Amino acid sequence: MKVFGVTGYKNAGKTGLMERLVTEIAGRGFTVSTIKHAHHSFDVDHEGKDSYRHRQAGASQVLLSSRKRWALMTELRGAEEASLEDLLAQLAPVDLVLVEGYKRDRHPKIEAFRGEMNHPLIGSEDDTIRAIASDTTIQAKQPVLDLDDTKAIADFILAEVGL
Repeated sequence: MKVFGVTGYKNAGKTGLMERLVTEIAGRGFTVSTIKHAHHSFDVDHEGKDSYRHRQAGASQVLLSSRKRWALMTELRGAEEASLEDLLAQLAPVDLVLVEGYKRDRHPKIEAFRGEMNHPLIGSEDDTIRAIASDTTIQAKQPVLDLDDTKAIADFILAEVGL
């Protein structure tokens, strides 16, 4: 599977860009999956639901299934966070996996950048950043694309991964 990341600081536009890219690339006939890194604890089920009760009771994994979808939840219970490589191995094969976050991992990425946030460019110090998607004019060693030009960003990513 081809892997390409979208990274950037908080409120840089990563999630919106990911959503638009999935729509654009899937609309071109490619299969796409995503991995999102969260820096905090999160729940995908809710207190009182059976799956939540199973996890709270101590289950290491809970698989929830219906006619429309299934989800596998794994409780780390103090174990180390899974690596991106380990998580990629859990996915069914697709043409492209878009990864949000994981800015320190070594896969190729595009950096989402909003001028109003006044953050430094990650790409100035990171050779895995292949391009910057920005809402303002900036100087960078990588190509700079318009953050709102989803088609151009998708074209860039697909060319980078050879699709």
